[in-house]
Amino acid sequence: MTEIKDYITNDFKGINSEETIAEVHDFFHELPFSHFPVIEENVYIGCITLDDIETFEKDKKVSDYKYTLEGFFARNSMIWLDVLEVFAKNHTNIVPVLDESNSYLGYYELEDIIKFFHETPFLKEPGGIIVVEKPVLDYSMSQIAQIVESNNGKLLGLFISESDVEKVQVTIKISLGAMNDIIQTFRRYNYDILSEHHEDLYINNLKERSDYLDKYLNI
Repeated sequence: MTEIKDYITNDFKGINSEETIAEVHDFFHELPFSHFPVIEENVYIGCITLDDIETFEKDKKVSDYKYTLEGFFARNSMIWLDVLEVFAKNHTNIVPVLDESNSYLGYYELEDIIKFFHETPFLKEPGGIIVVEKPVLDYSMSQIAQIVESNNGKLLGLFISESDVEKVQVTIKISLGAMNDIIQTFRRYNYDILSEHHEDLYINNLKERSDYLDKYLNI
């Protein structure tokens, strides 16, 4: 089984802090990176950014601009969701990887992490997506899992897709099964269903038509 740390790459060596800005400028314009690790005596000291390079004097060295370097990184022990969070928080397509001793190991590229995500059961296995919402103080991950499994559904994954001080939205993927039973159970537990479902819409249409017939017959 492939692990996320298998995606650590050293296709390009870290930028030496003694390189000139002109050299780094050429490097960035040949490759599609937003950031790249800077190394000083084999130690990672931060990432230099493409946006900054455009404003620096080309005859100066990277070391002259150490104060602008961004210090984000991932540990090689991190799970893929934590690595993805580092990408998102720093608006980057590359993340340096350090071990527990702070030794520089290489870097992750965003494209590779997305590929890894696509191989997870959450995306790879067939199933259905349900998006539910509930007040922050009332929702429970264990209750969500119980609702799915009590209706003979297999939970493939779930995550909080949106939240604020009042409400939480949870995106859930389950193996195909009694989807409508699961949806109705969520409703009984006062979850709002934000995703649309064919079976659910069919039942709602029947109910609307039934209500219409009742009104028609009572005229």
